[in-house]
Amino acid sequence: MHLNLREKLVVITGGSKGIGLACARAFGLEQARVVIVSRSQVNIENALKTLEQDGIKASGYAAHLSEYENAVQVVADIEAQNGPIDILINSAGAAKRYAPQDLDGQALRAGMEDKYFPVVNSQQAVLAGMRQRGQGVIVNIIGSGGKVPTSTHLSGGAANAALMLATVGAAEHYAAQGIRINAINPGYTLTGRVEQSVAVEAKRLNISPEEALARGVASVPLGRYGKPEEVADAALFLASDRASYIVGVVLPVNGGRNPSI
Repeated sequence: MHLNLREKLVVITGGSKGIGLACARAFGLEQARVVIVSRSQVNIENALKTLEQDGIKASGYAAHLSEYENAVQVVADIEAQNGPIDILINSAGAAKRYAPQDLDGQALRAGMEDKYFPVVNSQQAVLAGMRQRGQGVIVNIIGSGGKVPTSTHLSGGAANAALMLATVGAAEHYAAQGIRINAINPGYTLTGRVEQSVAVEAKRLNISPEEALARGVASVPLGRYGKPEEVADAALFLASDRASYIVGVVLPVNGGRNPSI
């Protein structure tokens, strides 16, 4: 199946690790021009070396996307040096989990600062050019905690719920301008974030991390955690011409966990 992604300029926020890095590799293998954005220059350099091992030549930019001005500046820099952005994959940000009794003002605010604002700031910054050109694709990768509340993910889950609303609302508005916006809801996925999530859950239930992990696996009908590459494959499809009539979708990639209509 031809996805027609060759030479498309794809910007991936949070592209130095986990799902974001898997997306960078997937688009690179489709011969897209890949740019990753991360807060850490060290992480960017490590990611670029990893991609080079697969024959993918990408570039990277360091930016703290929780500040709107930073998002606008990095988008301007990318387009000045690479040309118009065709596709934005938003995988930036991850909200730390807390036991409910440990939530304070800082922790409550952190959910929005760490997840919501990096995504919406990047989206708004990229939309300026896409509106002028009358085309573009945005895929926001948003944790399923915004749909399924858990007591250890109240702050981050609220940010994810807000992101889903912002995604679908923007999708309805910008479709008439030739811009497609969709989202992906990953379920349990084997990334570096799993360890922190399992540790918090183990503490809440007073069980070992191994037992917490086993219970998580048992809750997935497919009987395993997902791989970052499986989420990246969904992003490839939604960003491609094969999904040309798909707008405002929040696609679960969760192995059948938490089914809904």
